[in-house]
Amino acid sequence: MKPPPFEYLAPTTLDEALALLADLGDGARPLAGGQSLVPLLNFRLVRPRHLVDLNEITELAGIREHDGRLVIGAMTRQRAVEQSAVVRRRCPLLADAMPHIGHVPIRNRGTVGGSLAHADPAAELPAVVAALGGEVVLRSARRARVLGADDFFVSYLTTAAEPDELLVEIRLPSAPPRTGTAFVELSRRHGDFALVGVAATVTLDEGAACTAASVALTGVGPTPVVARDAARVLVGTRLSAPDLEEAARRASEAVTPDGDLHASADYRRHLAGVLTRRSLARAAARAGEAGR
Repeated sequence: MKPPPFEYLAPTTLDEALALLADLGDGARPLAGGQSLVPLLNFRLVRPRHLVDLNEITELAGIREHDGRLVIGAMTRQRAVEQSAVVRRRCPLLADAMPHIGHVPIRNRGTVGGSLAHADPAAELPAVVAALGGEVVLRSARRARVLGADDFFVSYLTTAAEPDELLVEIRLPSAPPRTGTAFVELSRRHGDFALVGVAATVTLDEGAACTAASVALTGVGPTPVVARDAARVLVGTRLSAPDLEEAARRASEAVTPDGDLHASADYRRHLAGVLTRRSLARAAARAGEAGR
């Protein structure tokens, strides 16, 4: 299929792109890696009058450390994140999640910001940002603002970004000492969207007791679900099998997934508990190894 007609625009600076979006309003769509937008165009599910290509804006790409956080430009390719030693060292949960995204050719083109802005409810990166309490930076010609995951993700394929705003940067906290992470998902085939995915972190003290944990799920609702009760019940425990089972039960109770031709709602709810237990067990083991 062919996309509907549009005017193609290729700014070379962020200011130029923001000025175009301010002038063109909701008739324009930004183009990042194109792994989501191009299929939508070809199926004519979206019909923008203008396409603003961001690929020549070099200032929107890059990975750096700043003020104890990992900062990733929105146009950074997913494959670059996957192969980054800085990401593996500072944000292992993100490194865990990257290989689950599609296939290598998709990650070669797909961008971190594009995936987050598309806000697919089964995508991996929104769950990572939610689990870590990360932030996204939005810019327009009018203002800049910083949003957490709870405020940024609104519903299915919907975010809080206005038509004239671009997601320009992602900020993730560096993992504390003695922290283990894990990203676990189940899909029908590798590279398919996950039926359910779980991002988990566990931090231990010197006595191997849990001091902090986080659990975020994907594929179980219109936005990532942060299972705060599941994480809270682990604090102060030694992460025994009953502790993990209780966290899994609470994670399952925290979600209200929809059913579809791939999986029923009850099956997804069951998977939420199973994968929460697996991810927390893996994260706990890695936290123990990190403390040695």
